Amino acid sequence: MQRRCDKNRKRSKRRAIYCPIHGCYIDSVSQKYKLYVDKPGQLQQRGVSRLNALILVATQTAVALDGEWLEAFWCTHCQKTEWYYVKKLDNQIFDISLAPSDLWQQAIGVTNPDGNPSVGEFTRRQARMNSCRSMKDFVFVG
Repeated sequence: MQRRCDKNRKRSKRRAIYCPIHGCYIDSVSQKYKLYVDKPGQLQQRGVSRLNALILVATQTAVALDGEWLEAFWCTHCQKTEWYYVKKLDNQIFDISLAPSDLWQQAIGVTNPDGNPSVGEFTRRQARMNSCRSMKDFVFVG
């Protein structure tokens, strides 16, 4: 039998997302980054018929996926933050796995944690510097 205070509770309950390695509850440390697909084959892998997948991609260019996203979580046993691919299976049931590198191209509004592979090391180093000392790379020989 439910207690009266539990029955009348209107606030949302904590998401039951657990570390796949240790089985402990993990805390979210980022926002959800929704995923999208832009190829009919990606939709077919998720159960959409071939014809419907072709029509969706032709009309919308990119189709947002419901119930799938990338999110960073903190594990107290590991003492580190990891990015996970989260799939909502049911009301309070989630399937999580480490985010594969190919999913970063499908995420909306997130930057790849490994950096853009087309950016050179000099540019990456300059972007991380936030002081006037970054001028040392631009010393002119006179």
